[in-house]
Amino acid sequence: MKTLRSVVIGVGFWIGVITWARAETLTLATYNIENYGPANRVTEAGYRKDYPKPETEKQALRTVLRAMNADVLVLQEMGGAIYLEELRRDLKAEGLDYPHAVLLAGDDADRHVALLAKRPMLTTTQHTDLEMRYFGRKETVKRGLLEVKLAVADGELTIFALHLKSRYTDRADDPLSAIRRAGEATAIRDRVLARVGDVATTQFVLLGDCNDDKASKALMFLQQRGKTHIADLLPAVDSRGESWTHAYRKNDTYTRVDHVLVSAALRPAVVGGAARIYDGAGWREASDHRPVVVTLELGTGMKK
Repeated sequence: MKTLRSVVIGVGFWIGVITWARAETLTLATYNIENYGPANRVTEAGYRKDYPKPETEKQALRTVLRAMNADVLVLQEMGGAIYLEELRRDLKAEGLDYPHAVLLAGDDADRHVALLAKRPMLTTTQHTDLEMRYFGRKETVKRGLLEVKLAVADGELTIFALHLKSRYTDRADDPLSAIRRAGEATAIRDRVLARVGDVATTQFVLLGDCNDDKASKALMFLQQRGKTHIADLLPAVDSRGESWTHAYRKNDTYTRVDHVLVSAALRPAVVGGAARIYDGAGWREASDHRPVVVTLELGTGMKK
């Protein structure tokens, strides 16, 4: 909530009012929680279809979430509403309360984007109508785009949450689905530009599982359209200086696919100038991803 302190200053013949917005700290995190809902799994009893996320993984996940204690939590691979409510209930029982939540109802019926918040949301918009061209056909961005506005110390903060297509593909002409993700990123970028207006003055953050690295076309398109710079991709490392967020255990490979991008107006509010990757207790058991966390210090400026 915005808190203001004003004083009247007279210098010579000029009298004005200078207003300070009291600073506040806001922590946001993005986290792919690996199939928090029924999925095909290899269990101790063998292969199972539509099997729930094991309780040991859920417990580890809650350990991670409690340790981060983010004010706003963006999740990918959340199951349906019943699973989101289960997670909120169990977190609250363990002392972490997220009274405000929204689940994005995209075309992917099994894996949703969700947002949990400790504070009320001013508005929520579910962009499930995003379209793109893919090998000459019109297709929908399967998981959509979630837009949430929050009141912060110096006005409003807009959060855009996404989850781009995985690297799985059934097309030989689109290895690792890179072309599809580039198309999804283009559609999301254009919608963000239409929603925020002036990218130079609007405070917004775009975050989620992009399933691509920082050198990809998808990440390039999210940052730039022609000569228009949209957002800055934040660097992020863990406590050991490592930057990977996804472990592909089958091949024993590690990549960074989870990202946080901020607008030029929001960049000065990023504490330390970077995000950070959580590598504390629970991450190995909770998911094949590690969360990315960014802390913002808002309302530190003086307005006249």
